[in-house]
Amino acid sequence: MYNRILLPTDGSTEMEPVIDHAAEVAARHDALIHALYVVDAAGFASLPMETSWEGISELLYEEATSALNEVERIVDDQAPVERIVVEDRPHRAIVDHADEDDCDLIVMGTHGRGGIDRLLLGSVAERVVRRAPVPVMTVRVKESPVTDREPEMKA
Repeated sequence: MYNRILLPTDGSTEMEPVIDHAAEVAARHDALIHALYVVDAAGFASLPMETSWEGISELLYEEATSALNEVERIVDDQAPVERIVVEDRPHRAIVDHADEDDCDLIVMGTHGRGGIDRLLLGSVAERVVRRAPVPVMTVRVKESPVTDREPEMKA
């Protein structure tokens, strides 16, 4: 049913249950995991002109490498992993990659924010769910150790 699973990661420790779910689904369906790290350069547009973009860019790409290494470590031999790093807005990069690379499923974390937090902060997961051309499995992540890892499917 699934051949290509898109797994966006931000490199946070809270991503572990999300990666676990993606690995389990990929193993069950003999699927390839597209591990995607999005460098959101727009967040640094307001820096003073004298700030070296090269230094910041290098740090961001080091974070990407570390995040993708962690995906490979957790997935281990459950499924093959393709590493992808792009510069864009996260929700746009995720939706575009799912479409352009014929992914069948997106597995991503969500903090489950509601109310005013969601209105003020926005939600990458919510934007992806609304715009994605494929089903999205969201796995709730918490700041503290995760004990409830039930996924939520949205088509």
